[in-house]
Amino acid sequence: MLISRAVKVVVLSFFATPFFVCGAMKAAAQDDTGERPNCVVFIADDMAWDDCGVYGHPKIRTPHVDRLAHEGMRFDNAFLTCSSCSPSRASLITGRYPHNTGAHQLHMPLPGEQITFIELLRASGYYTAAAGKWHMGQPTKPKFDKVVTKMNRWVDTLKKRPRDRPFCMWFAFTDPHRPYQQGTTKKPHQPSDAVVPPYLPDVEETRADLAMYYDEIARLDGVVGKVNDELKRQQVAERTVVVFLSDNGRPFPRCKTTVYDSGVKTPFIVSWPGRVKPGSVTKSLVSTVDLAPTLLELAGLDAPDSFQGKSFVPILNDPTVSIRDEVFAEHNWHDFDDHGRAVRTHSFKYIRNAYFDVPGTPPADAVRSITYRAMLRLRDESQLAPEQSACFVTPRPREELYDVVRDPHELNNLADAPEHAQTLRELRKRLDDWQQATDDVVPEKRRPDGFDRESGERLKHVGRR
Repeated sequence: MLISRAVKVVVLSFFATPFFVCGAMKAAAQDDTGERPNCVVFIADDMAWDDCGVYGHPKIRTPHVDRLAHEGMRFDNAFLTCSSCSPSRASLITGRYPHNTGAHQLHMPLPGEQITFIELLRASGYYTAAAGKWHMGQPTKPKFDKVVTKMNRWVDTLKKRPRDRPFCMWFAFTDPHRPYQQGTTKKPHQPSDAVVPPYLPDVEETRADLAMYYDEIARLDGVVGKVNDELKRQQVAERTVVVFLSDNGRPFPRCKTTVYDSGVKTPFIVSWPGRVKPGSVTKSLVSTVDLAPTLLELAGLDAPDSFQGKSFVPILNDPTVSIRDEVFAEHNWHDFDDHGRAVRTHSFKYIRNAYFDVPGTPPADAVRSITYRAMLRLRDESQLAPEQSACFVTPRPREELYDVVRDPHELNNLADAPEHAQTLRELRKRLDDWQQATDDVVPEKRRPDGFDRESGERLKHVGRR
């Protein structure tokens, strides 16, 4: 087990010139009054990276998320370590890859001995609170000063904080997680608003499903606006770093629980008035495993040795800076038996499927969706296009290679293409090296499915290995 270095507050000088004028982050994390920045981390639940206005969606109403990006920096190549709710959150809070957290499968509690950035901030004087969805188990709760698991308590949690300490808020939504229903918003999105990706059938059911999913994103966006209004009311907005991201992709077939970009690419926005240049955009690769060391550095703290990510503070200084050449993602048990690993560069994605004998079934709630019901009907009628059939195909390819520039939806597998043999070898080695460095192995024993892959009904023999 890796041992952390002692937490140390770094005392550094600062400049009087505003950040976005001088073009460099102040050496200190403190502001001009000597105070360390507050932070608010918003975590959407099952929201795709491009399902908001600032990332180009023409119909979803997200004015408050969009405003965050206009006031700060939008990351166009931010990736999750896992497209599965609780493993992704465990990775975020520990700065470690899911298979190194002890919570790599859905609903596994994060072991108490895992070091989180929350307890390090708290030990250095921060007030730490979580509100909303709690998905990391009981052992992590004592690491926060306060944990509120009731919904709609985000603003209230912010109001009740002590005023004599910097704070870090972990605000987690249940939107836009399934199940969906009509009437989520006063002005609902319409099926005609839906942007249907090519790996889903463009039929009435899919469009209606996407419209209800959009409604929950709009509701989430409203909360972002209310929290930001409260920060301004308390006159702390100028001293607060706000981060917005999702825990995984949308809960639709070939999205959530996959290592395709539709599963692991995330919206990622960082706002810090006066420090991060308004309206800035970066194409640099970052991983959500990088968030924990970044927040510690902004608070003037050293990251422990257990953290596996890299601070992206240099990117906040200059959006053209690069901190990594690739990102890694994994998929483990989530309702169904599966094991996948991926490495992605700016140009290519390489995927390795250890359990190629099972199909890429989406999560159980997506299996029960009207979209999946329509896909089953179309499949049985031989009307489902090949690119929409991936979640039914067995055996799956052991290896997949995609040109993510020319083929952003990752539909054309190039693993057997002779002209890409060298790229395949290079990415194989990168993934091999990462797996060796992080002690990642394929389990000897496989965990059985927890649900029926056609109906989504729970099976009685569910067990956790």
